[in-house]
Amino acid sequence: MINSYTRSFICGLKGTELNKKEIYFLKKYKPWGIILFSRNIKTIKQTQNLTSSIKKIFKNNNYPILIDEEGGRVSRLKKFIDSSIFTSSYFANLYKLNKKKFNIYYDVYVKQISYLLKLLGVNINTVPVLDIKRKNQHSIIGDRAYSNKIKLISILGDITINKFHANRVATVIKHIPGHGLSKVDSHLKLPVINKNYTYLKNNDFFTFKKKKALIAMTGHLLFKKIDPINLVTHSKKLIKIIRSYVGFKGLIITDDLSMKAIKLQLETSVRKTFEAGCNIALHCNGNIKEMEIVAKNSPRINKFIIKKTSELMSIIS
Repeated sequence: MINSYTRSFICGLKGTELNKKEIYFLKKYKPWGIILFSRNIKTIKQTQNLTSSIKKIFKNNNYPILIDEEGGRVSRLKKFIDSSIFTSSYFANLYKLNKKKFNIYYDVYVKQISYLLKLLGVNINTVPVLDIKRKNQHSIIGDRAYSNKIKLISILGDITINKFHANRVATVIKHIPGHGLSKVDSHLKLPVINKNYTYLKNNDFFTFKKKKALIAMTGHLLFKKIDPINLVTHSKKLIKIIRSYVGFKGLIITDDLSMKAIKLQLETSVRKTFEAGCNIALHCNGNIKEMEIVAKNSPRINKFIIKKTSELMSIIS
């Protein structure tokens, strides 16, 4: 069960079943959650066995298991369902053309994805993407974003959150406080944003306001005119803005700490993550040696995380 012995991190796994080192690791360090990728998913039965074995270790049928199932390019369920046309942009365009048709299509889509996730033992989907689409942005976002219209992004974000929650799948808004101005891929390099605070408040930061998701994922971005030294994940100033102006009251998790946007040593990066005010560190690549560094530098969960996890359980159980 998730309790005061649980540590404040989420990790990935190497393959399609738990190996001995991973079993020992999970029992010893007790991460808050696990995230699955395509490398972990081969068949429905195999994935069910994998998620069941994880939940058995923690004696918790609702143990947090996350996945990136956005549709379009970012789909971990390609072996079971073809959602390649169902990008965020696709649904935004449908919403603009015909709201009635959108509601029917999107309701069916979310129900089918939720059914498959629950069938596999997954209970948290890292959607919606609330970044603003721009013509000159890097393609890492592109059609993963709904639109270039901030009010439309906000509306569709609310619809997405509500529909997944109604189907007992929790959601993660990302990439807070806004990845849309990036001109490089943060998997490979640190995006530097030069817009001032007033512009960002009225645009990129705005789309994340008043969202009912219980989890938000940071973007690895440097907002040079707010904090010229620290990227969002390591910035007390940016986390404070997320809490104050954006008003997000839930759990703040990092984007993957193994991404190359971060130049610091992993141990330092993890420590700065928590010093900045993030609640949970995310590490995805399944490298057991790196996972141990993350685990050893992640604190036990506190009362705030316990409270928010309890709220999460009311959605997914």
